[in-house]
Amino acid sequence: MNHSLGRGSCLALGIALAWVGAAFAAQPPNIVFILADDLDAASAATMDQVRTLVTNQGTSFRHHYVNVSLCCPSRVSTLRGQFAHNTTIFGNDAPDGGFEGTYAKGLESSTIATWLQDAGYRTVLFGKYLNGYPNTAPSITYIPPGWTEWYSANGGSPYSAFNYKLNENGQTVSYGNADSDYLTDVIAAKATDFIRRSADQHPEQPFFAYISTYAPHLPATPAPRYAQALPGITAPRTLSFNEPDVSDKPTWLRDAPLLTEAEITTIDQQYRSRRQSLLAVDDLVKSVIDTLEATGQLANTYVFVTSDNGFHHGEHRLTSGKLTAFEEDVHIPLSVRGPGVPAGATVDALTANVDYAATFAEIAGATVPSWVDGRSVVPFLRGQNPQPWRRAMLLARGEHGGTARAQDGLLEPPDPFDTLAVSIPPFTGLRTADDYTYVAYASGEYELYQNSRDPKQLRNQYDAANENQKAHLAAWLDALVNASGEALREAELRPPK
Repeated sequence: MNHSLGRGSCLALGIALAWVGAAFAAQPPNIVFILADDLDAASAATMDQVRTLVTNQGTSFRHHYVNVSLCCPSRVSTLRGQFAHNTTIFGNDAPDGGFEGTYAKGLESSTIATWLQDAGYRTVLFGKYLNGYPNTAPSITYIPPGWTEWYSANGGSPYSAFNYKLNENGQTVSYGNADSDYLTDVIAAKATDFIRRSADQHPEQPFFAYISTYAPHLPATPAPRYAQALPGITAPRTLSFNEPDVSDKPTWLRDAPLLTEAEITTIDQQYRSRRQSLLAVDDLVKSVIDTLEATGQLANTYVFVTSDNGFHHGEHRLTSGKLTAFEEDVHIPLSVRGPGVPAGATVDALTANVDYAATFAEIAGATVPSWVDGRSVVPFLRGQNPQPWRRAMLLARGEHGGTARAQDGLLEPPDPFDTLAVSIPPFTGLRTADDYTYVAYASGEYELYQNSRDPKQLRNQYDAANENQKAHLAAWLDALVNASGEALREAELRPPK
């Protein structure tokens, strides 16, 4: 048999072999996940560097939501890709929340960190982890499974941005009150150092960098260089600001008085502090992008910028805070740039914080457990519109959704709204792709808003809705709160018949 090849065949074979070789040699992409604390979508839109370097260079998700508008439940959902009814983490403190509850339930044994590390990634966390970390851990320098490097606060008062301690790879390092100790800047410096070291020392190994700022969480201390920035700025006076008529709202809000002038002044001061603190977060984003570019890694790195939950600033008569199902609290920003991501594109599909884990896993080629609830948004990052896609997602607040009063600086300081929030009954609800928000309170009260016609959620339409619509929403919600994994994703596609 003649095994010889003609010149054309040899050339074609050579090209094919070269393509295969290049494919095998290509390094999997890096992933940088930048997570701000309590960053609402409206405030995120004011961040110049995020807009210029991430949003305009990539894709933004216009209908991106959080399941529980509270730090720790959201962060556990990020790590595991599960809704809160499946993690059973609903609050910031034990027994059903915080680091203590998460650690006690063994949830850290399988997270995006362990999955990506198993897939060959170097993994690193900078900044805030879970509320109350490392209380009840075996030691103050405890590092959860799956992390190659670790830089997270384990003492002092990190929420104040000064006078805190960091667990730096198993060694506690103290920081004081010098300008150079400002926490957002320290996180930025450590992140850029890691990126440079990755290029120099591990050029053939991809990394996953989780960069988690404490800003703009209150007290929202600005960087010293921005202490006088944004003079005269006030909270946006939207149509729902200090809402004049709340007679259509559930009892917990209907009983709330109008905000006083003193309360409005405080809201404005807090809003300015939050915006000032975001200027350093914007600097962090620029530093990360610049370092990726300088080290030749930007073209092969996905950069995600988002928040753990939203935040309200006087809307619906509410003092500064979160925890509700209102749009200000559950709608969060998400912008992504990276290889193949369409520049300047927007996605209108309904996406959620439970989607990060599946997304990172697909990018990394990692295997996810069957219990993961979320969906990968990678098709959107390729300019595709995957079908079918979720038509509804869960909103929730559990029995233990409040914030513990800080004893040692590691627990989250209470927001002004927290003193009122204890009167909010637990709820479950839906945010639907056809633009409805439906909330069912444990007290037996309901809310229903058609957001396209009433974006500030001024008129609760539940009483006026027909019985078929009410039954349809109630059945859909019931199907979701009793499901997990593939069954939950199927239930998101359509209401039960």
